[in-house]
Parts: sequence; structure tokens; C-alpha cells
Amino acid sequence: MMTVSLDIALLVIGSLLLTTVIAGTLTSRFGLPALIGFLGLGMLAGVDGPGGMRFDDYVLTQGVGVACLIFILFSGGMDTRWSSVRPMVRPALVLATFGVAISALVIALAAVMLLDFDWFQGFLLGSVIASTDAAAVFAILRSTGIDMSGQVPALIELESGTNDPMAIFMVGAALLFIAQPGASPLALVPDFFGQMALGTGIGLAIGWLLPELLKRKFYESSGLAFVISIAAALIGYGLAEVIGGNGFLAAYVAGLVAGNRVYDARRIISTFQDGLAWLGQVVMFLTLGLLVAPSNLLDVVTPGLGITFVLMFVARPLSVFVCLAPFRSLDWRAKLFVSWAGLRGAVPIVLATFPMVAGVPGAFTIFNIVFFVVLLSSVIQGPSIKWVATRLGIGVADPANPALEAAGRS
Repeated sequence: MMTVSLDIALLVIGSLLLTTVIAGTLTSRFGLPALIGFLGLGMLAGVDGPGGMRFDDYVLTQGVGVACLIFILFSGGMDTRWSSVRPMVRPALVLATFGVAISALVIALAAVMLLDFDWFQGFLLGSVIASTDAAAVFAILRSTGIDMSGQVPALIELESGTNDPMAIFMVGAALLFIAQPGASPLALVPDFFGQMALGTGIGLAIGWLLPELLKRKFYESSGLAFVISIAAALIGYGLAEVIGGNGFLAAYVAGLVAGNRVYDARRIISTFQDGLAWLGQVVMFLTLGLLVAPSNLLDVVTPGLGITFVLMFVARPLSVFVCLAPFRSLDWRAKLFVSWAGLRGAVPIVLATFPMVAGVPGAFTIFNIVFFVVLLSSVIQGPSIKWVATRLGIGVADPANPALEAAGRS
């Protein structure tokens, strides 16, 4: 077996990280999400590309993905201004729960009809791909020039930060139903509310404690403040998971609370966590790109196109219009934009590793379909977000149409 020295390994890792960032920057200049460049370079370095690196460790990929998502969600929470998103809490939470469930059920039905999946496999695929991706949404919205103080962008941002727990819960439920077909769905209801309550509680506690600790002069004026912020994100996630809560929700809520309190170190901590979040995106997408062999995607082109079409034009719009129907302040233009801005990214791909690790029948096909859908969603929806926002008058001032301006702003 060929061995590589530590020096060469570190050189290769550093070179891959730098090249991945450059690739992401280049794709962004062409109007594509940076994740396309990150994933693309990973695939080029992988077994089917000129790099020829063979990597098929789904357990490691799952661990890397979870670790990176913790910091992405924590940073996303820190950068979210509560004063802007507070009016959108109720619609965002409805979308983050019932909306995810509706999307999953529609995709499940499509998978049964189009892919000849059984209901459990279909529900698993739907659950994996139902949630929007926080990293993709945060990056796209903040790079398009859309007015982030508007209520519609705030709704999308808050939803993307809070809908992962619902998707993760449903993936776990689907795996349980596959392993134990006789399990009762009603028995999972108390578990769901328990996970959400514990995750929120831990997040609130960590988010309050972090600024209190950083107010101490010794910490706020030294690099130890950065170490403490890393510890806060990890403890929030880990503690919530250990006691039966949802760790991802805890990480996001902790960042949200810490980012909206007043203390001297807040700005530098936010900047540092933003850097960690970008590092997390680069590492996560590069790892996922290495894991996927492009030749395997050829077998799922047709089913992938079908699922992507259903997701973009049926499942997501249906879930948005149904869930936001009670909220009269959001007109059809706002709902249409929210439907189109439901970007998929790393979260569905990371969730798709769970069936692989669990050894579920058809897991390899599900993984490749999810990867294909994420790529297509990013290529189609990402570059068109600003154009759609402009056409619908969302997040931009339109003096000729006060009604549209009101819909796009708080």
C-alpha cells in the first residue's frame, strides 16, 4: 500500500482547499452558486476525474457533514437580525414543519409512481430532499443585492435555518418504519415535540451564556474568545443530542441569541464564525464531491429529472401556498418567490448518507438521485433568484408600485 508523508498530505489538503475556494469564486462570477465550484472540484479530484482519488467512506462523510453544518447554522443564526425576522416567525415555523412534511409526502408519491419505490422508500427520499439548505440560502440571498430587511427574504432565511430539524426527524422516522414496518407514527409525535423543545431550550441557554462569558475582559481582548465561540457551537449541538434534543436546532438558536445580544466581542466573533462557516462549506462540499462518481449519476438522469421537476414545480409551491394561506400580508408574488427560493444544497446530500450507513435497500440510488437533484436545483434556481426577485418586486424598491414595495419590505 502506498504511503504518503505528513508533509505531502498537508500540502495536498491546503492546495485542495485553496483551489476549491478559487473554483467557487469563478462559478459565482458566472451567476452560479459557489457550491457548484466546490462540488465540481471534488468530483474532478475523485475517482472519475483526473485526480483519481478513491473515496467511499460514507460514515466519515456523514461525520464531516454534521460537524460543518453545526458551524454553518451557528454562523447563520449570528448573522440573522431578530428585529428583521421577528414578524416572520410564525409563517417561517409553519413552513419549516408542515411545509417540509407536505413536500416530503408529494415527493414520496412521485417516487412511488415514477421510480417504482415502495411507500417507505418514497417517504425516505422525500424526507431527505424536503428541506431547504441554510448554507445555500444564506450565500445566495446575501450575494444578490436583495434587500435583506424585507419580510420575504427574512422569511426565507429563517425558514432555511429552522427546517433541518424537521427533515432530520422525518429521515429518522422513515428509517424506523423501514426497519420496523409495524411501528406507529403516532408514537413519534411526543418524541418530535420533545426534540424541538430541548433543542430550543439548550440553544437559548448557550446563546445567553456565550456573551456573558465573553464580557469578561480577559476573554474579549484575546484570541480565546474565538475558542469559546467554537466550544459554544459544539456544546450546544452535543448537549442537545445527548439529552434527546435536536442539536442542529440548538446550534442555530444559540447563534441567533448570541448574535442579537450586545457585547464588545460580538462583531469579531461573528466575522470569525462566518469564516468557519465558509470553511465548513468548502470542506463539506469538497468531501461530498469526492464521494460521488459522475459516472454513477448517468443511471439516475431520468428519475432525477422527474423528481427535480416535481420538487420545483409541484411539491415546493404546493407546500408554500398551503402553509402561507393564513398569512394575508404575503401576497401571491411573495409566495411565488418563496417557492422558487427553496434552494437545496449540502443538507439533503448529508442526510442521504444516513440510509447508506444504515444499509437500507435502494440507498445507493437514493443518494445519487439526491445529488443529481441538488446539482440541478443549484444550476437552475441559484442564478435566477435575483431575476425572479426583480420581476416580482421582492426585496427591491419599486416607486411605481407601492403595493409591491410593501410586499417586499417590512
